[in-house]
Amino acid sequence: MAEKTRRAYGIDLGQFSAWCAAQAITPEAVTVRVLRRFAQGLGERKASPATVARKLAAIRGFFGVLRAHGIVQANPAELVPSPKRGAKLPHVLRVDELARLLDGIPASSPLELRDRAIFELAYACGLRAAELVDLDVSMVDFDGEQVRVEGKGSKTRFVPAGEAALTAIQRYQARGRTVLATDPAELALFLSKTGKRLSTSDVRRRLAVWTRRAAVQGGVTPHALRHSFATHLLDGGADLRAIQELLGHASISTTQIYTRVESARLKSAYAQAHPRA
Repeated sequence: MAEKTRRAYGIDLGQFSAWCAAQAITPEAVTVRVLRRFAQGLGERKASPATVARKLAAIRGFFGVLRAHGIVQANPAELVPSPKRGAKLPHVLRVDELARLLDGIPASSPLELRDRAIFELAYACGLRAAELVDLDVSMVDFDGEQVRVEGKGSKTRFVPAGEAALTAIQRYQARGRTVLATDPAELALFLSKTGKRLSTSDVRRRLAVWTRRAAVQGGVTPHALRHSFATHLLDGGADLRAIQELLGHASISTTQIYTRVESARLKSAYAQAHPRA
């Protein structure tokens, strides 16, 4: 599993352990009823269905290990269903909004050149914020017009990059990164003003700055650029399996949310255009 997933599961199990300890409940005494009471308490504290589902998944995996080692006879979490999650559709920018956002980032100072390269690449390749900051200089293949990406769970994939993104990266490397780089041993592609590898919070903060300047509405995040990448590919006729590979989704079911985005868009167009809608 990815490091962030392991950390989240560790936190979830720590919370459950503390909750059990406060009531003197041992692992052997955990039952379906106990787990339902724990989940109910989470709901009463306004935890989202996704959060409750993740915590139950962590507990399910934990008791699976206990059962494999003979510490418990059964896995009670297998009988506790996860709460249904709402079908929340991802925020997607229109093509003209993206053009206004990206074209509105100047290409004069080193930091502006860097930001233009980051967000051109984020949209061109549908990268997560963590994947953007993890890029090294060597991972951009200009001859092959692609980027090597280390995704979740250390899974490597190669994603085609468009001309606009590659040109922005070349300009940044020639006139931006050379100024920002203070340590010749630093491998990161995108550097902070102190010459260090950027963090995901840096990427979100810089995107918020340019979003405000471009007057784009809707709380644009790096993940919104990723959603827009996938949705615009689907609009253009790309195959869902191809989009799955480009996004690095382990399951096609994760990618299928974009078909719901397309369905919602078509329904809206039908409602507005059909005389008997």
